Amino acid sequence: MQKTVSPARHVSGSIRLPGDKSISHRYGMLASLAEGESTLENYSTGQDCHSTLGCFSAMGIPVHKDGTTIRVSGQGLDGLRAPTQDLDAGNSGSTIRMISGILAAQPFTSRIGGDESLSKRPMGRIMKPLAKMGARVTARDAQYPPLEITGGPLQPIDFTLPVASAQVKSCVLFGGLYASGVTTVREGIRTRDHSEIALRQFGAEISIKPGVVALTGRPTLAAQKLTIPGDLSSAAFFLVAALLADDADLVLQGVGLNPTRAALLDFLVSLGAPIKVLDLNHNGGEPIGDLRVTKGRMQGGLLEGAMTAALIDEIPVLAVLGAARGGLEVRDASELRVKETDRIATLAENFARMGVEIEVRPDGFRVEGGQRFRPATLDSFHDHRIAMAFAIAALAADGDCQIDRAEAASVSFPEFYQFLGEITR
Repeated sequence: MQKTVSPARHVSGSIRLPGDKSISHRYGMLASLAEGESTLENYSTGQDCHSTLGCFSAMGIPVHKDGTTIRVSGQGLDGLRAPTQDLDAGNSGSTIRMISGILAAQPFTSRIGGDESLSKRPMGRIMKPLAKMGARVTARDAQYPPLEITGGPLQPIDFTLPVASAQVKSCVLFGGLYASGVTTVREGIRTRDHSEIALRQFGAEISIKPGVVALTGRPTLAAQKLTIPGDLSSAAFFLVAALLADDADLVLQGVGLNPTRAALLDFLVSLGAPIKVLDLNHNGGEPIGDLRVTKGRMQGGLLEGAMTAALIDEIPVLAVLGAARGGLEVRDASELRVKETDRIATLAENFARMGVEIEVRPDGFRVEGGQRFRPATLDSFHDHRIAMAFAIAALAADGDCQIDRAEAASVSFPEFYQFLGEITR
């Protein structure tokens, strides 16, 4: 699908974003392992999160969908059944990495793969700790999906993350649910803690200290009724749209404000973004609030180290903001090379089409601010974040832009173009 996006100088209105993808994945998984029926309201509409539900449905978990309300009839830790065919994670790295910890403990062999893009993403980071726990995991060329996982009893381990990754941490913790004893994960750079919060909410015994998470295995997980906050990663695109506009007054309702994700807001505010939290409450241990953003003067910024890790998914749209406003330098971002695409390369390709200069480095890039965005035919390269980031870039162009394979946005945010049309003019 090719999508035409026209320039917009005014961004205003009030929207409620779909449920957070990271939280939706985790709630869907733990609800499947809990005892009883869980109700998950405002579940993500993205294909990735429904790939997670599809995998559990294939293993005998009843899942009922009513719009964005999902009811999952959990069968307990030992209630999964052997699937009759390969499990399909679609485009979702979150699904395949996190569910592998659960599959590794089952009394059956399973195979899990996905689409062409997912099949190119390395899985060695989860295979190594699962092997230490006693699992047998094989992969194409020893690291690429599909994975074949021969389940069985797991042993608790004390594991230090070699690279900051909430998905790898979650994989090990979810495997630890089945191990007799305490599974410990250590991290040098703090990553998203949605799994820890969700595990505690569903009834697991978990200790959380700075840099160390310890989970006691074989808990009885209890069904929950939870409302999933709006996705802050999705909010990033609309925040940047407002910050690029000549005139802006935008409210994003019910957004998740978890401190391990709020680095986005901290970074934008440090650049001069006028963002205010209008309301703040909690649901299921997750903080939720309304955000209001207006036009502001933006300066340049630097992302490196822990901040790069915290904002790895938002870097494409932050690069657009940097090129249009005060500039941006990104370091320590080699992880961008192994996302749905090599996002450094796809950023550079689309920027070149728009006449935007970018200095590419092995683990990052640098863009000067104040650059003109020429109208161009852009490409998502089948990457949802690239599709959405350059739809936002198109708002600041001198004329209409076309985005090839624009449907990639539906992987995480099917309503993206609808919402964009509602707030721009």
